[in-house]
Amino acid sequence: MRLAPPLLLFVATAAFALGVTLPLIRVERLYFFTEEPSLAGMVAALWQGGDPLLATIIALFSIVFPAVKLMLLHVASHSGAAAHDRLPSWLRGLSNWSMMDVVLVALVIFAAKTSGLAAAFTKPGLWCFALSVILTVAVSALLRRERSAG
Repeated sequence: MRLAPPLLLFVATAAFALGVTLPLIRVERLYFFTEEPSLAGMVAALWQGGDPLLATIIALFSIVFPAVKLMLLHVASHSGAAAHDRLPSWLRGLSNWSMMDVVLVALVIFAAKTSGLAAAFTKPGLWCFALSVILTVAVSALLRRERSAG
């Protein structure tokens, strides 16, 4: 059981990196215009488009907080129960926001499909990001169970 958290964290970290850099969705408009934005690309486009507050909020909740959570889980996983006890309490609060991006992209796809103005399709980045979120939650639960059992 002790091998599971580090292995799952490795996969979660790789999936997170892919989820941030690979396209999340494909939006086709009028058969001529196609966009396949990644999460990092969306943040950059918002920043360059004159919306730095929204870019900052999305970057914090979608990239920075999940990266910090992964980093802290790596430390807890490799350092044992004593390190897990020192994890900040706000780490559990981050879990509540974990699926926010996946849900938002799903809403965008739903809105595009029902409006008739565009067609939207999921891309590998969304699935990688979702996998990262699910594995991160699983590792957090495994570490919590190990801590309470030990």
